[in-house]
Amino acid sequence: MSEEQVTYAELNFQDSSQIQNTQEFDQVGLKAPPAASHVWRQRTLALTLLCLLLLIGLGVLGSMFYLTSKTEKEKLKKLQNFKKELQRNVSLQLMYNVDSFEKIRNLSITLQELTTKLCYELHKREPEHKCKPCPKEWIWHGDSCYITFNNYSTWQMSHMTCSVHNASLLKIKNKSVLRERQKHKEFVKSLSFNYFWLGLSPTPTIINQRYKKLDETIISSDWFTGNTNDLNDIDRMYCAHVNSYLYYGSCTEGKHTVCEKLANPVKTESILMSEK
Repeated sequence: MSEEQVTYAELNFQDSSQIQNTQEFDQVGLKAPPAASHVWRQRTLALTLLCLLLLIGLGVLGSMFYLTSKTEKEKLKKLQNFKKELQRNVSLQLMYNVDSFEKIRNLSITLQELTTKLCYELHKREPEHKCKPCPKEWIWHGDSCYITFNNYSTWQMSHMTCSVHNASLLKIKNKSVLRERQKHKEFVKSLSFNYFWLGLSPTPTIINQRYKKLDETIISSDWFTGNTNDLNDIDRMYCAHVNSYLYYGSCTEGKHTVCEKLANPVKTESILMSEK
């Protein structure tokens, strides 16, 4: 075969190869775009469905939140109404209790007064009756208990004697008691002896007026409330003693002692019980 024939054959073979490659490329290029468009279409559809599901989920959650919020608001409103009703009932109950307590208190006071009066009547017949609100051998008068000691003592010793009995020297503070038929004054006069110490504070100087009427000094603020150990040079001071009049003399003089303390409340059961 000649060289020209070989060259021509090679050229024809190359040309046919190029044509075949070009056709294959054209076929591949034409088929690729439809495949890519199909994938994007599927992805778009999936995203659209996902968005719809999210919107539906948000709607459901919103509905649930709204219903729950509405229910909780209704419950809260009911609780608030219940609280107001409860507070109103409590207030009414408290008012009722206060009114009942006041009535009970008034009844208790009335009962105590009647009990005391009844006990006093029994006491007049039986001085040591069990209902007596004072210790044995003490004198009951008004709302106080009294006891007398016949021995002569200085003012300081008399004060200490009363302290031992959880009492104080006689203090007549209520002027109205004296003026109301002079009951307290008559009681003081009725004691078995005269010239006894009073619980007035000692004074370093003698009172200018030698004596005063008893009811003229009742309002005095000088009633002694301290301890005799706190008094300096009490032996050089002047103390008050009384008969029908008030006198001041040396605290070292010997006088009688009258002690006073508050009476205990009269107990109802002490009257109801027959034992004396």
